[in-house]
Amino acid sequence: MQRREFITLLGGAAVWPVVAPAQQMPVIGFLGSRSPSESAYVVRAFRGGLAEAGFTEGQNCIIAFRWAEGRYDQLPALAAELLDMRAAVLFTAGGSPPALAAKAATATTPIVFSAVSDPVRLGLVPSLNRPGGNITGMAAFNVALGGKRLELLRELVPAARVIGYVVNPSSPSSEAEALDAQDAARALGLTLHVLNASTERELDVLFASLPRQQIAALVVSGEPYFDSQRERFASLAARYAVPASYVWREYVVAGGLISYGTSLIESYRQAGIYVSRILRGEKPAELPVMQPTKFHLAVNLKTAKALGLTVPDTLLARADEVIE
Repeated sequence: MQRREFITLLGGAAVWPVVAPAQQMPVIGFLGSRSPSESAYVVRAFRGGLAEAGFTEGQNCIIAFRWAEGRYDQLPALAAELLDMRAAVLFTAGGSPPALAAKAATATTPIVFSAVSDPVRLGLVPSLNRPGGNITGMAAFNVALGGKRLELLRELVPAARVIGYVVNPSSPSSEAEALDAQDAARALGLTLHVLNASTERELDVLFASLPRQQIAALVVSGEPYFDSQRERFASLAARYAVPASYVWREYVVAGGLISYGTSLIESYRQAGIYVSRILRGEKPAELPVMQPTKFHLAVNLKTAKALGLTVPDTLLARADEVIE
């Protein structure tokens, strides 16, 4: 079996139903920037949203999966494959890289994106309320929340004056995130060093360099590749005894210290509902980009204790989830 066929099967849908002439079910092209193994929980949420709106895989729709596994340069070719299958809708999973690849690939096939930090700033849509064109989806506002994550980290580690901000330079939103984080750090009287990593080796080198740079804590940007490395982040942060703040609660479940952001599961569920609505005839241009209304604060007390940190009662009182 070829590697790509194997990946497709792991994603939950083999290729053969897509090309079977007797099969009249609409094809949903699932373009993922991450890997199928660590994305299983969000795929379940996406399928759940589809089912809520009346579409069940294998009964009245087909999902064709393509996974870039962190190699963003593969996304254009994978998007082209899905379009060659005559997908009725493209769903882009894993932030801005697959969304931008899909937008570049087609101006006609409907596209629904999930968990994109700033769709207008990235040029995906001209307006959140009136996206126009063939693309809409779920916003995450991770860039705008960078300052809040810095504030929370300062509450936990008040003595930290030099903070590292970790970005993936191959991500289309990395520059915007770094600029916004620098502005937020200056407003808080903090020194911020932007740190780049896009491979496991680079992550190892980054953490090893922290003592030399006198970086006392980290903020990790909302980045699809980093999401697939959340256990590595937690392990390295523990090894080097560095407090770190993240976007998603999944990092805290994996052993990270603190997170503040939207719900990935809810974003994918809502995206499944949007895809269903498009399959029923609605136009992406008429579906506003959905904006988050709730933000989740999670704290891992076990990790805090291991780092020798005392979590303020005021912070615990605000937390939506405390892991002990």
